[in-house]
Amino acid sequence: MEKLFEGVKVVKGIKFVIDDKGQKKAVLIDIKKHREIWEDFYDTLLVKERESEPRESLKEVKRKVLGRS
Repeated sequence: MEKLFEGVKVVKGIKFVIDDKGQKKAVLIDIKKHREIWEDFYDTLLVKERESEPRESLKEVKRKVLGRS
C-alpha cells in the first residue's frame, strides 16, 4: 500500500468514489483481484438484510422439503 494523501492508503484493485466535499461515497472493487473478500462482504449484507425475516424450525423445513405432514 502506498500513501495517497494524509490518512488514506491506496490498495490495488480498490478505488473510492469521492464527492465534491472529499467524502467517500462509493467503492469500486476489482472482482478478479478481490473475489473472495467481495463474496464474504456481499454474503454478510444479505444476512443483515434478512435478520428481521421470520424463522422456521428445522422440523418445519424438513416437513416442507420432504413433504411430510
